[in-house]
Amino acid sequence: MNAGTGVVGLIGHPVGHSKSPEMMNRAFRACGLPFVYLAFDVSPSELGTAVRGMRALGFRGWNVTIPHKVAVLEHLDEVEETAREIGAVNTVVAQEGRLIGYNTDGEGYLRSLVDETGLELSEQRVLILGAGGAARAVAHALATTGVESITIANRTREKAERLAASLRKADARAVSLSELERVVGETTLLVQTTSVGMYPETEAIPIDPSFLHERMIVSDLIYRPRKTLLLREAEARGARIHGGLGMLLHQAALAFEHWMGKPAPVDVMREALEEAMKSAGGG
Repeated sequence: MNAGTGVVGLIGHPVGHSKSPEMMNRAFRACGLPFVYLAFDVSPSELGTAVRGMRALGFRGWNVTIPHKVAVLEHLDEVEETAREIGAVNTVVAQEGRLIGYNTDGEGYLRSLVDETGLELSEQRVLILGAGGAARAVAHALATTGVESITIANRTREKAERLAASLRKADARAVSLSELERVVGETTLLVQTTSVGMYPETEAIPIDPSFLHERMIVSDLIYRPRKTLLLREAEARGARIHGGLGMLLHQAALAFEHWMGKPAPVDVMREALEEAMKSAGGG
């Protein structure tokens, strides 16, 4: 590092668990790029101050994580169309004095899903569990692929209905949790976007596992543990499974590409992420 080293980073609260610094810094070294990636714990009350500071200090850009993905919009000069539809930003690019917000979560999820499963998305009847920020990103991305249908199930049905109504590019509807058994029976791709089953509550599961069947793929966005109870139960019933680590990898690779204007070294980033998860006990 020297006076010419460029800076990118992450803002969130907390950020101590993030594996992004390992991934990004390994990528910069592999590509011979004079950049460093740093994580900053920013409280909600200091978000505006942090954004102004990063603008003033000449950051090339930064990632945004919980709880700032929505609140950061008001501090940006421009928000790309997909991020605006989702209503959340996870990547900011500083370009010619302007701060532009993007959301790479949805596309990162699609890259991971197709890369790891080879799924033909246009043939899928999708059920999404949850209606929060991750669900919005994934639902909007899936809606652009021509899937057969998207059903949103959430504890608060009104929230699920708002998300379904926003998916103008897809046949979308909302259901209550009491309807899950019937809906899961018709589902070919189940996407679990809630925090249920995340470390340390690893024995929690968001639906009755008896609903699961061998004619579906079950995809869980949680990456710690690598194989949640939901995925274990799905696998035991003959379903194909897809974990959340690939989404973390590919959304980061897309952010790299926005900042650097060149393809990300995905294999290098995957290796760094695997090592970081292993050292953190993320199996």
